[in-house]
Amino acid sequence: MYSEKVTVGKNTEYPLNGLLTFPDDLGVRVPAVVMVHGSGPSNMDEKVMKLTPFKDLAEGLARYGVASLRYDKRTFVYAHKMRKTDLTVKEETIDDAILAIKLLKEDPRIDPENIFILGHSMGAMLAPRIDFDGGNCRGLIMAAGTPYRLEQIVLRQLQQTQKANIFMKWIISLEYRIYAKKFENLYSLSDEEARKKKFAGNLSLYYFKEMGGKTAADYLLQCDKPVFIMQGEKDFQVLAEVDFKGFQEMLKDKTNVKYKLYPGLNHLFVQGIYDDILKASREYSIERHIGDEVLKDIADFIKENQG
Repeated sequence: MYSEKVTVGKNTEYPLNGLLTFPDDLGVRVPAVVMVHGSGPSNMDEKVMKLTPFKDLAEGLARYGVASLRYDKRTFVYAHKMRKTDLTVKEETIDDAILAIKLLKEDPRIDPENIFILGHSMGAMLAPRIDFDGGNCRGLIMAAGTPYRLEQIVLRQLQQTQKANIFMKWIISLEYRIYAKKFENLYSLSDEEARKKKFAGNLSLYYFKEMGGKTAADYLLQCDKPVFIMQGEKDFQVLAEVDFKGFQEMLKDKTNVKYKLYPGLNHLFVQGIYDDILKASREYSIERHIGDEVLKDIADFIKENQG
């Protein structure tokens, strides 16, 4: 296994540092994945405190003969510049993912017919759209995603924090009411009206409206490519009983979709410690790594579905 530095979006307004990781044996062109981050600014390893899921995945998949491309997220590198834009997931994630896929397809060591999108969390929510909007990959691996809209997840996660102390519970309850009010009638707003209404920071309500116009499930209902939906059973950011089962129910007639739920694993696919979203900082402050079962399942899915 070895890695080399690349630039995603070279000669664009937002060039991004990336790492191409290869298996040792490059006697033939190899399959590859493009890794798509979850929400918020993130480096190429998708580092969350002591956890580095994209680094784990890249190095682990290389041992199974699969190359990968990971790169810094645009909002991580250009945070100040992005604050001045009317941000949507297109500028934040989709455009760069499509450029990353193009970079892989042009690399003579990569099999251009066997490139897969590996999206995590919000990256999983966007993976079908990335493919539809120009990624045109062989298949999709969706890790810890949801078939629901982002604003629904925001409100649900606030509800999950109701076990906080009395003072925090009051603040969270107030925050919930404020956000719920903002999201009322979101899809009846015109695009111009949604752009004028702020959610938080530089995000407008249009960020949610634009993304929520078509969910991951909506795209997948029209998709016949191989899809692998995976989730940790101990995930408290998206929920196995709601999100994972939601995909299974909504896509019950889709024979191209494979599912796997991992007992004891959390949102980042390492062994979970807590079952409480309020303890997220503790959960992610202890170094652990993605295990071989997850790595092998992804590699097997790729190899079983090569064109």
